Amino acid sequence: MNALQVEHLVKRFGSVTAVDDVSLTVREGETFGFLGPNGAGKTTTIRLLTGVLTPDAGTVRINGIDIHRHPLDAKMQMGVIPESSTVYGDLSAEQNLHLSGKMYGMSRALRDERIDEILSQMGLGEKRRNLVRTFSKGMKQRVSIACAIIHRPRVLVLDEPTSGLDVQSRRLVLDTIRQMNEQGSTIFLTTHNIEEANTLCQTVCIINKGKIVAQDSPERLKKMFAPTQSVEVSFDRAITRDLFVAEGILRAEPCGDKWRLYTDNPDRVLKYLVLRAERESLGITSLTTSGPSLEEAFVQITECA
Repeated sequence: MNALQVEHLVKRFGSVTAVDDVSLTVREGETFGFLGPNGAGKTTTIRLLTGVLTPDAGTVRINGIDIHRHPLDAKMQMGVIPESSTVYGDLSAEQNLHLSGKMYGMSRALRDERIDEILSQMGLGEKRRNLVRTFSKGMKQRVSIACAIIHRPRVLVLDEPTSGLDVQSRRLVLDTIRQMNEQGSTIFLTTHNIEEANTLCQTVCIINKGKIVAQDSPERLKKMFAPTQSVEVSFDRAITRDLFVAEGILRAEPCGDKWRLYTDNPDRVLKYLVLRAERESLGITSLTTSGPSLEEAFVQITECA
């Protein structure tokens, strides 16, 4: 059974068609990345998938259950983490989790067991009785995720879950996503962090202007739309872009204290850099090569669509 089946979904706001005949399938047990530029229709699609909005046309099934005909049954299958935290600031972390667990019909004993487990996992054990309004953004997001997974949902929907988080909170969130997936939950993830999608997702779907414009594994998308590779190099002193005018270097961009060189012949570029460094008495402090980039593929796909 597919965990999520979307067929010919349409949503209009006046004269604007925000979601335009979207169809997609998410296999049970996979992590599915849903990407797109700002205004592409991602959040509207998420709201249709989770039953917040009613479509003008089309169907959404969660584990075979039509969410608009049987909303309660379908929503019991899901955990949803919206872009903005929905936890209650005047309740403690523990009270928020109890409330969420009650809504999913969990017994008190089961809630107690899961709350101890999740708060420890989220690094919130010592803060369990503190009011959430005193928490940082990262800590509030951890509570939001804890509320969404307390009932071990079969489908977990996350809308920009790491946006604006500190490094520690971001790592905890990503580790939780991986753990939920390993335990059998299907993950539907929207993110602006292309590297997150590249490392987490088995399938990536790209929406632009309300339409699906590409869907495949990250590696196949990279090879299809971003055939060039890159070389990153840094030297022991500042250099100018003129150093990178050479056969095989298609484009050179500064990248922090390094330069990123795009090429379809990394062997030629590597040999050139070593020879040029020796000729100019430059010390190479780092030199790495990378395959095609999902970010490059994303840019090409959305610019062409």
